[in-house]
Parts: sequence; structure tokens; C-alpha cells
Amino acid sequence: MPKDPSFNKLFQRIRAKKPKDLDMQFSKAHEEVFKQVECLSCGNCCKTTSPMWNETDIQRVAKHLKMKVADFLDAYLVKDADGDWVYPASPCPFLLEDNACDIYEQRPKACREYPHTDRKNMLGILKLTQTNTLICPAVSQIMEKLERIYH
Repeated sequence: MPKDPSFNKLFQRIRAKKPKDLDMQFSKAHEEVFKQVECLSCGNCCKTTSPMWNETDIQRVAKHLKMKVADFLDAYLVKDADGDWVYPASPCPFLLEDNACDIYEQRPKACREYPHTDRKNMLGILKLTQTNTLICPAVSQIMEKLERIYH
């Protein structure tokens, strides 16, 4: 039987058991996987999703691009149904051909934290993590490690 790429059963088990060591296990698996993963070989996150931009991100990147905030917003972002600033479409407009980021040092907080697998309260973001298993190969590898622990 082929493996479920979204790890449905594993996420169900984790939600049901609410393991006290979950954050520590995610952090450990995250560290192990990202010692081996080269994000630039994939870039799928930047090709398929949009980060949410906060006001600090917007001001920092607009300044870096020598643009007024209003002009930056007009050029790059839209408000989604939840009122968050996001790209109107994928891929990210700052994604270069080699999967590098044209604004890497100024990139939004959401990009800096992606794929959000080394945070506190992982139980609270399991839905996001499950979505990310379908986007980021590293998250799938992390979940494979966790599957051995929470089988």
C-alpha cells in the first residue's frame, strides 16, 4: 500500500495522544533533517505558497527596495479574505531562477520561520504542518522520523 503523503493517521494519533514531548521531538527531527536538506534544490515553498506579511516586513522590504510602502503594496501584495497581506499569485516575485531569494536578508518573518517545524506548541499548528508535508520534502522527512516515535 502506498504511503499517505499527508500522514493522516500519524497526525490523528498525535492529536489524540497529545504527547508532552512533541515540541522536543519535532525540534530534534527538524535539526537532523535540515543538516542534510538543501532548500535551494527545491524552492517549492516559494513556488507554491505566499507568506503572510506583517507591517514590519512590509516596511523593511519597501525600504530595501527604495519604494514607498504604498507603492510596494500596490506592486506586490493584496489583502486576502482574512485581511492578511499576501502575494496575489505564485510563485514569489522575489524567487530567482536558481531558487535563491532576491530579498533573502530582508525576507518576511513567515519565510524565515518556514516550515515552522521547530517552534513551541507544535500541537497548535498541526494542521499547518500537515499541509506543509505536501509542499516541503523536509517536512515529510521530519514526519517520517516522528512516525517511528509515535507509531
